[in-house]
Amino acid sequence: MEYRIERDSMGEMQVPADRYWAAQTQRSLQNFEIGDEVMPREITHAFGILKKAAAIANFNLGKLNEQKCKAIEQACDEVTDGKLNDHFPLVVWQTGSGTQSNMNANEVIANRGNEIVGEKLLHPNDDVNMSQSSNDTFPTAMHIAAVLNIEDKLMPEMDRMIDTFKRLEKENEGIVKSGRTHLQDATPIAFSQEISGWRNMLEKTKKMLEAALPGLRELALGGTAVGTGLNAPKGFAEEIAKQVGNLTGKEFVTAANKFHALTSKDDLVFAHGALKALAANMMKIANDVRWLASGPRCGLGEIFIPENEPGSSIMPGKVNPTQCESMTMIAVQVMANDVAVGMAASQGNFELNVFMPVCIYNFLQSVRLLGDGLRSFNDHCASGIEADREKMKHNLHNSLMLVTALNPYIGYDNAAKTVKKAHKENISLKEACVALELLTAEKFDEVFHPEEMV
Repeated sequence: MEYRIERDSMGEMQVPADRYWAAQTQRSLQNFEIGDEVMPREITHAFGILKKAAAIANFNLGKLNEQKCKAIEQACDEVTDGKLNDHFPLVVWQTGSGTQSNMNANEVIANRGNEIVGEKLLHPNDDVNMSQSSNDTFPTAMHIAAVLNIEDKLMPEMDRMIDTFKRLEKENEGIVKSGRTHLQDATPIAFSQEISGWRNMLEKTKKMLEAALPGLRELALGGTAVGTGLNAPKGFAEEIAKQVGNLTGKEFVTAANKFHALTSKDDLVFAHGALKALAANMMKIANDVRWLASGPRCGLGEIFIPENEPGSSIMPGKVNPTQCESMTMIAVQVMANDVAVGMAASQGNFELNVFMPVCIYNFLQSVRLLGDGLRSFNDHCASGIEADREKMKHNLHNSLMLVTALNPYIGYDNAAKTVKKAHKENISLKEACVALELLTAEKFDEVFHPEEMV
């Protein structure tokens, strides 16, 4: 491999000749050979946005000349487009402020910009990092990445799943089945009502995410090192929030209190709470689906789900609810990530939080997994759910909890006696009720209508 020599305040470093990063990135690469969790590409993308916005803001405020601004903009566009991903090699397990990833962005943008213009025009600190500090750029990148990925990657998949459940509700109107509580038979429920519960879980958690977005739209940029805004020109914070909004097409504002923005990650904790709520709801939905589809002969078997692949290497013909299993594993991971996000956010010391990389790594993994998982679950499972009407009817009329409809006529205690007799002697509720002389056969038929109990 060929190398070139790059220099920083600590001296010379050998850097691969075909890479745009420089000395500080190389030092981090060599000092933190830990794991294989590379800084999320969503953060790389966000740095491309914020560095371009900073260049435009500095130009508009008279701090950066047009030639430098244009060179930075062109390089940033390549970062945002993912063309330079191979030049961002640093792992999550680095400095807790994300300083080295900020410098990675500065160095790559400077060297690529210099290559574009054909001269050594840009300096990573003086030009690309102008009016900024790692302490305000990294939390800004965190918020930009969080908003973009929640709005553009997760919410559309939530909407698709909501639409699927709306369709299933309409398709299954009029089907009445046995309800279940405590995994035991309960009073009847319309299948469309059961599906509506699933739908509303997604609608509710989407509203929770929407409630969390305003905090994530607040940007720390302009606070520089400790929140005082040292070395940033007047109006820079407001201007850069405006430019980030222009570049993303989304609303962003400058954080009102930069001391809070640098050291507290409570907005991410709050937003991840909504992600955890979504994960909890998807755990419930996926479990409902696989229980209802269990069988094909020895389970509940009330619904059919798509058969996507063989389920066993030894049992021919076995098909498993694999999409449900994938979704529930995702839910477990998101719930575990919530612990990491909360713990990381609790580690703000004085003017800075130094657990930011691990915080955003887990946050973005949750968004990514939920978005991908919802798409997969919807396309390969939920959209193909079909009711087994005969099995639902059989289970409904075989349920002893239908006796609840008789409470107004024979009372709770007599209804309990009827259930116990029917269960012990394996006879119908009608036979038990008549045998106990609680109702005549005619009266039983008059008042007992399971399909009307929903």
